[in-house]
Amino acid sequence: MKAFEARLGLAIVGLAIAVSASGLAPADSSLPPAAAPSAAADAPAISVATTTSAVQLLQEFNDSDVKFDLGVLVNLLRDVRHEGWVLAAYPDPKTGQPLIGAGVSIDLPAREHPQRDLLNPHPFLEPSSAELWQAAGLAPERLSQILDDFHSHLAVWSLREHRGHIRELDPQITDREAMQLLRTAAIQSILNAKAYCRSFDQLTGPQQMALSQLVFQMGTNLEEFSQFLGLINSDSVAAPIAKKVAASDVAYWKGVQQSLVQSQWARLYRVRAISVIAMLDPRYNQNPGMAEKRVGAVLRPAIAHRRRGRTQAATQLASNSKSSGSHAGKRTRRARSKRKA
Repeated sequence: MKAFEARLGLAIVGLAIAVSASGLAPADSSLPPAAAPSAAADAPAISVATTTSAVQLLQEFNDSDVKFDLGVLVNLLRDVRHEGWVLAAYPDPKTGQPLIGAGVSIDLPAREHPQRDLLNPHPFLEPSSAELWQAAGLAPERLSQILDDFHSHLAVWSLREHRGHIRELDPQITDREAMQLLRTAAIQSILNAKAYCRSFDQLTGPQQMALSQLVFQMGTNLEEFSQFLGLINSDSVAAPIAKKVAASDVAYWKGVQQSLVQSQWARLYRVRAISVIAMLDPRYNQNPGMAEKRVGAVLRPAIAHRRRGRTQAATQLASNSKSSGSHAGKRTRRARSKRKA
């Protein structure tokens, strides 16, 4: 018994020493991780909580995932013959939705876009404008302020008046920020192009760029081009398309091009369509100019019929514009230039 009491006494003394030592910890400058200030510990958690899967997919994209130079596509999209370039929010002429930069929508919600092709493993990606903005590395509060300013202008101007003041608006983002946003929107188009085309990875670089441009301009409206999608996905032909794609069959791709040449989109956006459709030619890299010349020879402009001060083509233009659920706005820069001339 005495031996047990002696051992118990030693244990109590040891425990007292440990408690005393731990009592000195608050005064120690080196805190254990559990007692570190909450701000530093919370930072990663906040970042993870606000980073959605869509943002992660956009940020994780590698330029090597495609066979073309993404920088070339971005510069092409901002060209006046394609998207134009405005550094302040301005309204889409049909929907009134705010656009910025190269026609990127900045006030859209996220939406579901189901993948109905059971043979295509790639999902569609339709993030909200806020997610696209975040993926571009831009501060959320900046977007809120831009939208507030946009709606303040609409309280004073009609949509038409607002568009008339486009060149007078003070820049709300820098060229670099607009490029970051455009690059992110282009990446979204590439990811969705893969969801539209099963053999995207087997296409040539120009063919991949052409399909990405079509998605950028049309968004979910591209689903209406059933003949085109059926051809590139081998739905409407008997021969195995995979072999033809790998062999860059000229006759096959001419049929794919023709499915777009016959569309109202190609006739209304003739200059741009010639550039895009020509890229589908497997001989494009050998002579881009000749590829465009071949398309231009068979692509005729839309016939405009006057009706109550507007043209029938202008009416059809609205019906062929992008879905409101997509981030790239309608292409109207050329139309504005013609009106001013």
